[in-house]
Order: sequence, then C-alpha cells, then structure tokens
Amino acid sequence: MGQQQLLLIILSIIIIGIAIAVAINLFRGNAIDRKREILINESHNLGSIALAYYKKPRMMGGGGKQFIGWTIPSQMMATVNGSYIAQVLSDSVVITGTGTEVVTENDSIKIQTIVTSNRIYSKVIN
Repeated sequence: MGQQQLLLIILSIIIIGIAIAVAINLFRGNAIDRKREILINESHNLGSIALAYYKKPRMMGGGGKQFIGWTIPSQMMATVNGSYIAQVLSDSVVITGTGTEVVTENDSIKIQTIVTSNRIYSKVIN
C-alpha cells in the first residue's frame, strides 16, 4: 500500500509540473499578443496625428496635402510599450514600432504602420 501511494504522489507531482509549464507558455504567448496589439494601437494613434497634419492647410500649421514636415511628437517616440520611428515621404508615412517585449532571445516585437492620404494600415514584422 505504501508503494502505491508513493507512486500516486509522484504521478501527481509530474502532472502538476506539466500543467504549470503549459500555463506559463500560454501566459507568455498571451502577453506577447497583447503587447503587439498595444503597439498597433499606439502606431495607429500616431498615424491619425500624421493624417490630421496632412489634411490641415499650411497656413494653419499643417502639411497642405503632404506629409513632409511631420514628426512624431517627442513624448510618443518612446513609451512604456515600445519606441517608434517614422520615415516621412510626401505622400506617405511609414511608422515602425519596436516593442519592449522580447519574443525569442533578441527578437523584439516589431510592427509597421503605413499612412497614406486616405488609409492607415499595419502589418506585423515580428
């Protein structure tokens, strides 16, 4: 009877260990997905600011149907969630966001948001 109880205890410990390992992996994957969504939201906010600049006449401090002259506001270049850089062209802006969450070893979460005169869309790089 003692051997059977010991075997059940060991089996229980193994099952609990596997369950904890699976839970940690699920939690990590969920955290990465959430961080990616936050980066996309923040870059879309930046895209909206760029689009407002594009549509505003030059007399009022805007771009007058161009993105040239637009820059990322200094307080939004680096946030708790990531950092952003923008490549500004006359007809579009490409905002690249790099997250603080590391996916594997040295790969960070990275997204790219493209802003044109009538559209804002994002794609996941990593």
